Amino acid sequence: MTQSWNPTTYAEVGAFVPTLGAGVLEWLAPQSGERILDLGCGDGQLTAKIVASGAEVVGVDASAAMIASAQAKGIDARICNAESLPFQAEFDAVFSNAALHWVRDQDAMLSGVHRALKPGGRFVAEMGGHGNVAAILVAFTAVLEKHGYAGREDSVNYYPTPASYSARIERHGFRVQKIQLIPRPTPLPAGMAAWLTTFRSGVLASLPESLRPKVVEETVALLIPVLCDEQGNWTGDYVRLRFIARA
Repeated sequence: MTQSWNPTTYAEVGAFVPTLGAGVLEWLAPQSGERILDLGCGDGQLTAKIVASGAEVVGVDASAAMIASAQAKGIDARICNAESLPFQAEFDAVFSNAALHWVRDQDAMLSGVHRALKPGGRFVAEMGGHGNVAAILVAFTAVLEKHGYAGREDSVNYYPTPASYSARIERHGFRVQKIQLIPRPTPLPAGMAAWLTTFRSGVLASLPESLRPKVVEETVALLIPVLCDEQGNWTGDYVRLRFIARA
C-alpha cells in the first residue's frame, strides 16, 4: 500500500520532524563547496539549512507533492525513488532524516547510496530505530485485527537495531563510524488522531471508507492511558537510530 504525503498537512502535524533533525544535521557538519544528496528531502526544510552552509545540495523524494514544495523554496529537488538512485560517485555526503524507515528495499537503497558517494564519502542519517512508536503500533494493529484487517500494518516501516543495521550497511561497502539508538519521547501537539491520519494514511486508505474514522477513534481510545497526560497532551514513543558511515 502507498503512503501519501500532503505538504500542508505534514507541516502542521509533522512539524516536529525537521525540528528534531538538528542533531543529525550537526553530525553531517556540511561544509561550503561540498556536494550533498538529501535522501528523502520531503518539503525541503532541512535541505534549506544544508544549502545555507554553502554546500551544493540535491534533494530527492518519491512524493511529487513534497518535491514541488521543496522546489518552491528554491531547492534543487527531484522526484526519485530511494531504491533506484541514478547517481555515480558525485557526492561528498548523503544525508537523510526520518525517511529511511519508509524504504521497502533497504539493500537496493544502500547500494545506490554507496554508488552515489565519492570514495571516502560519508553517509549520515537518522531513522526510526528498534522500538519506535511501539505502543502506537500495538494499539493500531490490535484495532485492525479486531475489524478483520490483520496484517495491514505489517512491513509499513523498518525499525532496526544498531547491530543489525551496522551489519547491513557494512555488507554494502561502508565502514560504520558511529551509530546510536536514541529514545526520544516526542510531543504531538496536533494529537494522536492527526498523527494516525498523517503517518498511517496508506494503511487507512486500504480500509473501507466508512471504517477509517472508527479505527482511528478506537486506536486513540486505547492509547489515552499510555501516551496522553491529564491535560490532554500527547507524546509519541519515538526511538531514533542515528549513524555516520564511510564509503
